[in-house]
Amino acid sequence: MFSILLLVALQGLLVHAVPLPEPTPPGIPATTTAKTELAALTVKTAGSQDGYDRDLFPTWNTISGTCNTREYVLKRDGTNVVVNSACTATSGTWVSPYDGATWTAASDLDIDHLVPLSNAWKSGASAWTTAQRQAFANDVTNPQLLAVTDNVNESKGDSGPEDWKPSLTSYWCTYAKMWIKVKYTYSLTVTSAEKSALTTMIATC
Repeated sequence: MFSILLLVALQGLLVHAVPLPEPTPPGIPATTTAKTELAALTVKTAGSQDGYDRDLFPTWNTISGTCNTREYVLKRDGTNVVVNSACTATSGTWVSPYDGATWTAASDLDIDHLVPLSNAWKSGASAWTTAQRQAFANDVTNPQLLAVTDNVNESKGDSGPEDWKPSLTSYWCTYAKMWIKVKYTYSLTVTSAEKSALTTMIATC
């Protein structure tokens, strides 16, 4: 009887010892594809910040039922996420891919725009319509939105990879591939420093 109880206890420990997977947003390209797309990006000095306003990128859209974009991403990126009738996450577990932190309260998470809205503005989005900017700010079909630790997202701010990188160097490869994919998909430009940083990061793949 004791041996059976011991076996059950050990099995429980093994289950809890298995790390939760990092969230995997859709549309992350293969490394070879990302390198090809990086080479195709237009290198250009960053445009002006003049006229930028976050409200020009409306968030959050209703994605399905009562779930808006933020709630959709929280459900997608979490494990065992439970939501109420308003689609608000009431429980679940999330692993922030930038820093590896694990959270059990949705309030500890921000939904990060991988390519920040102001960066997009300065690299081409200033010429878009409001509808195009809204689509960009709520894009759940490309790797543009991730649930991450709130203060890590705040530290990133509007920075590009030349000024800010995830503290987990093991995530640099994925981060670079996602950034490249978004810039390529939306025909956004990159600065020379930005391209250099992406080249360094994708070399870790």
